Amino acid sequence: MSTMDIKPQKDTVVSFPHATPMASFGQEIDLLAMIEILWNAKKRIFSVIFGFAMLGLLVTFFLPQKWTSNAVITPPERVQLTPLNTLLATTKVLGVDANVDSGTLFNLFIKKFNSSVLLEQFITSSPALMSQFNGTDVDPGELHRAIVAISEKMKAVDDASNKKEPATPYSSWTLSFTGPQPEEAQTILAGYTQFVADKVVEQTLSNIHDNVTMNIQIEKQRLVLDRAQMENAKETKIKRLNYSLEVAKAAGINKPVYSKGQTIKDDPDYSVTLGTEGISKKLEIEKSMKDVAELNADILNREYRLKQIEQLDIKNIRFPVVNYQLSPSLPVKKEGPGKAVIILLAALLGGMAGCAGVLLQHARESRRSQNLLDEQPV
Repeated sequence: MSTMDIKPQKDTVVSFPHATPMASFGQEIDLLAMIEILWNAKKRIFSVIFGFAMLGLLVTFFLPQKWTSNAVITPPERVQLTPLNTLLATTKVLGVDANVDSGTLFNLFIKKFNSSVLLEQFITSSPALMSQFNGTDVDPGELHRAIVAISEKMKAVDDASNKKEPATPYSSWTLSFTGPQPEEAQTILAGYTQFVADKVVEQTLSNIHDNVTMNIQIEKQRLVLDRAQMENAKETKIKRLNYSLEVAKAAGINKPVYSKGQTIKDDPDYSVTLGTEGISKKLEIEKSMKDVAELNADILNREYRLKQIEQLDIKNIRFPVVNYQLSPSLPVKKEGPGKAVIILLAALLGGMAGCAGVLLQHARESRRSQNLLDEQPV
């Protein structure tokens, strides 16, 4: 016998009662037999599928509902800002500069829309949202968790960062809020958007009012200083006229001196060319002036401008800070997998579980039968 011949001889067979026959490792899977096994257990498999499908249907009633309301906004148009532009034009003419335009308003709106502080103010000021808390005393921790939960559902996305959408020749943002009910999602998004817009208008008008108030205070202080300087100049002028009058009397000059073609050199400190009569009349006029600004056109013009600034009506102006390309929409389609998809996936999972259970049971029974055959004495 060759040394390479490893086939067992008939008279040298050794039995291992607990070993699996070698031929079993090389057996192929019989698909037809497997299909027959599954077919024979079809009622059991269908029962499992039906049970999983009902379980999936039951799960759909407990899954949280997600409805998303969307709004697309752009910076306000120029015609929409006519009341604001009219006010800005008036303040600019009066010397008060307020750097406000549509881009500034829009950027401030986006900044405040993403503010957790404003979101908390909106929640606490909304009776519909506060009614969801039990009792009148709201736990700060519970309120904080609610704010965090709502802030995660309130989003503002720059459409320019969305590569899936085609590029537009204007800047736009998409606002969205996801809620448990479509009407509630739309109402909360619209309410919060208007709440933020009102805050932007309030801050913008407050900034303009502060600039106007500061300009008024500065101008008032300048006028006080200028009037004080003019009062001092008036007092100095009166004293000089008194000294000039004394000099003219001492010199015996009563009438105004005219050159009649001759050069007259007047005193540089105390003018006497008007004579005592002219100097006395001028002194009388100077003393009779109650307001030092009567003959100062610059002071009068500045005081008139100050009155016009004080008469500005800033608080009663209203204007939009965003322009809606799409107002907060009423969701018509629920987010996430639908009820039919969940039931179908549950049924598929049930089918796989049923088939696996049947095949596993058949394998165990086959293994048990094989073990019983191996244990029988030869």
